[in-house]
Amino acid sequence: MSHLTLVLLQSSLHWLDKDANLAIFDKQLDAITKRPDLILLPETFSTGFAINLDCAEPENGKVLMWLKAQAHKHNAVVAGSVLVVQGDKKANRFYWVKPSGDVSYYDKRHLFRLGNEGDFVVAGQARKVFEINGFKLLPQVCYDLRFPVFQRNNNDYDVMINVANWPAVRRHIWDTLLMARAIENLCYVVGVNRVGEDGNGIAHNGGTAVYDFKGGTLAKAQDNTEQLVTITLEKTPLDEFKAAFPAYLDADPFTLM
Repeated sequence: MSHLTLVLLQSSLHWLDKDANLAIFDKQLDAITKRPDLILLPETFSTGFAINLDCAEPENGKVLMWLKAQAHKHNAVVAGSVLVVQGDKKANRFYWVKPSGDVSYYDKRHLFRLGNEGDFVVAGQARKVFEINGFKLLPQVCYDLRFPVFQRNNNDYDVMINVANWPAVRRHIWDTLLMARAIENLCYVVGVNRVGEDGNGIAHNGGTAVYDFKGGTLAKAQDNTEQLVTITLEKTPLDEFKAAFPAYLDADPFTLM
């Protein structure tokens, strides 16, 4: 039976202070008691959601080197989103870093119009699926969660991941959409959000959670609390449910342009 052990880091973020943020995550990761296969950090975990400020990393910058060091140290994939220089703009880049040092990434596709993210960030063009321990995982970043067409499960992934800086004022929407994506796509859904107030005075209260393929809550962090959540997913229950209830076979075909 395939298993996937995840560690989810719900944390407050220091605005534009990479050293302070990495130090917080060092401390959280040192508290891990069960070896994970995958460690997930929030969106823009090294800076906060400072898209309009000069805080982006070069493509092989300090934060990526830190991710590589942590992946090697914990013998696990470490993943989360980082603002990365991309011409005269940035990419909101979800890095997927293996213990070997190999790096893959997904660039956030849907840019947050209300926050003018598109003025400063280049939209990703490619949908990515990563594999680990017999599981296929679809990475998504924050606002992506609102766009189910892009996330349609064509029976090509088992787990949807969303890392976010989702504000407290829209928290009910976050919780509801995570559950909906799990139900409609017959997959596990993992959401990792931050807590605390950012440099723009926007409050975040968490909601880091894992849902099963029926929308049931498997794990959930406490609100407004820095917390490390550990959970192991099993592939067989998902496969058995999809075999018994193959709703995906009745999905309407379409092509993304």
